[in-house]
Amino acid sequence: MQRNDNIEIERKFLVRGEFMSHVSQEHRIRQGYIVASAGKTVRVRTRGDKGFLTIKGPSGKNGFSRFEWEKEISFTDAEQLLELCEKNIIDKTRYEVEFDGKTFEVDVFHGVNEGLVLAELELQTEDEPYSAPEWLGREVTGDMRYYNSYLSKYPFSEW
Repeated sequence: MQRNDNIEIERKFLVRGEFMSHVSQEHRIRQGYIVASAGKTVRVRTRGDKGFLTIKGPSGKNGFSRFEWEKEISFTDAEQLLELCEKNIIDKTRYEVEFDGKTFEVDVFHGVNEGLVLAELELQTEDEPYSAPEWLGREVTGDMRYYNSYLSKYPFSEW
């Protein structure tokens, strides 16, 4: 499947080792869900001093691809919209880690999802090859429990 600008192709993994020595950038992220149901989400996010509104559609059969539309909004608007979101705002620090020409985004969760560490890798096609760094653990792509929208309803601390 060739990448379309509104299609997100992503693989998701648990993290099982030390990655911090390879970090190139980091951002604090807070995000909430105005709508989080099977097949669609409307998310509000702050990342650093920026705000974003994102709409996502259902995942494909293998969980790799789904429609995604995102627009930057003001930080103030995003903060106000977070007040309208469902319970359990996701709070995490995202670390960017370069490995073999690809960027892995490693999310270290805080608050009710403390202890969970996930890595995501965005690809251009579903069958695009990539190398796995030694700290990358089991793949959880398509496992709904690791979607942020699920974690906002059923926090990792309650599993």
